[in-house]
Amino acid sequence: MKNIVMKSMVITVFLSVFSVGAFASASSGPMDHIKTDITDQESLQNGLALFANYCFGCHAMKYARYERSADDLGIPHDIFEESILTGETKIGQLMNISMPPEQAKVWFGNPPPDLTLSARLHGPDWLYNYLRGFYADSKRPYGVNNVIFKDVGMPHVLAGLQGVCAEKPELGVEPVVDPLSGNIIKSSGCSEYLVEGSLSPAEYDEAIYDLVNYLEYVGEPSRTESEAIGVKVLVFLAFLFVFAYFLNKEYWRDIH
Repeated sequence: MKNIVMKSMVITVFLSVFSVGAFASASSGPMDHIKTDITDQESLQNGLALFANYCFGCHAMKYARYERSADDLGIPHDIFEESILTGETKIGQLMNISMPPEQAKVWFGNPPPDLTLSARLHGPDWLYNYLRGFYADSKRPYGVNNVIFKDVGMPHVLAGLQGVCAEKPELGVEPVVDPLSGNIIKSSGCSEYLVEGSLSPAEYDEAIYDLVNYLEYVGEPSRTESEAIGVKVLVFLAFLFVFAYFLNKEYWRDIH
């Protein structure tokens, strides 16, 4: 019986490792890595502005509220209402959109997904590379494809900022520097543009970082508070441990 249990445990561990390896092998290939910082209010504010201007027409965040973003990002309510809200929308409402899902399915094949938890689902690295991975593809309905999400049914809504890559951009590439001039001669991203955008590659990458940073914040807006409380709890437990240790020692003194 013991051998059977042991064999079952070995098989379970093997299948778990194999599944993780299979998932990793099915990933999108090399990607650039970023480290988000949801305490950077300036970055979050710019990310919110980008989301409101370029994403919010199609993508809702129905599990988040405008007011929470305004308060956490340090934006006065009157300025938030003037610059972000439209029509009769109130600051206390959820961040929903008016696009009917049935009509969206006709236009895009499927309704655009809600983005409240997108950073928690895919991870910030995936989002960062996805939004930098569009390139020209005349065979696709919107004239673009994506190296991270092949045959995606989404137009390149940020093409006005980035431009349109003429070929597949290389992601996850270590920068190559000319030893004589010190200039970067090869880096991650587009090498040639079919259409130029209003931002330089570095400026666009920074803008996408801010947008992903905001999506990371929205996925767990209470994280900074939770981390602060967690530190206090650990300090309290460490303080309590001293008393528990000496109390335990006193209880067992006569027995030992």
